[in-house]
Amino acid sequence: MKTESTIEKVLKSGQLVVTSECGPPRGSNPDKVREKAELLRGYVDGVNVTDNQTAMVRMSSLSACIIIKQMGMDPILQMVCRDRNRLAMQSDILGAYAHGINTMLCLSGDHIHFGDHPMATNVYDIDSVQAIQMVKKMRDEGKFQGGADIDTPPKMFIGAAANPFADPFELRVARLAKKVKAGVDFIQTQCIYNMEKFETWMKGVCDRGLHKQVAILPGITPMKTVGMAKYMKSRVPGMDVPDEIVKRMGGVPKEKQAEEGMKIAIEQIERLKQVEGVAGFHIMAIEWEQKVPELVERAGLLPRPKF
Repeated sequence: MKTESTIEKVLKSGQLVVTSECGPPRGSNPDKVREKAELLRGYVDGVNVTDNQTAMVRMSSLSACIIIKQMGMDPILQMVCRDRNRLAMQSDILGAYAHGINTMLCLSGDHIHFGDHPMATNVYDIDSVQAIQMVKKMRDEGKFQGGADIDTPPKMFIGAAANPFADPFELRVARLAKKVKAGVDFIQTQCIYNMEKFETWMKGVCDRGLHKQVAILPGITPMKTVGMAKYMKSRVPGMDVPDEIVKRMGGVPKEKQAEEGMKIAIEQIERLKQVEGVAGFHIMAIEWEQKVPELVERAGLLPRPKF
């Protein structure tokens, strides 16, 4: 039952991949998932479904992925190590593949203290690098992590995240190299605003030849307001928002700030298209999914390839 990931097909065709996100609701209404996903139809090659993002309880990523798959779209199952041990993770991977979900993202997950259940226990039985190794072993060797055979191995296309800006910056490329060695197929990065620093990181990536082993999709998040720019600069860990971005957002009237944010995102995509090793884009329009089609179109990323 080998079903090749759409992302894998796009990469093999030599075209730029476009992915986006659909955060599940804090409730059990499937229509909320359908509404968000429908906005992205025809504009992206894969839809990330977050897994209890920021340690807040939401509809499970697996359930929301099944809803999106039933719509004839391509979900990307996110799985954090924070909430499950390796038995539960492997079980959910088998369940996802049984529903035709063939692309996933292995993540550590935000610490419990960031969320609304600080009394809960962090699991972290394995970390994100070990999770990548586990999924690769299940796929390529047909083995559970405990060593037993899998009767129908889940042929997952394996993704992971990278933050090119976290400290210490010098170790960021080495951290990516660990995930590449573990067997990751594609990487989605943190939101990019400091273009020079990202280009420095990409040069380090290319110098080690990692771009030939993994597809890198820089994260793009259009800003709505100067307030959002200031918040991301000062309050979001691991985010690098240059002063000139904040100044530019604040330099236009309030009613034009959303358009200015879109212009910045489009300029970023155009510049990143020229960077060696960039294989596509991961668009994270946080609670602004309705803007993704416009952004994809204005950035010259249409039509998406059909298979």
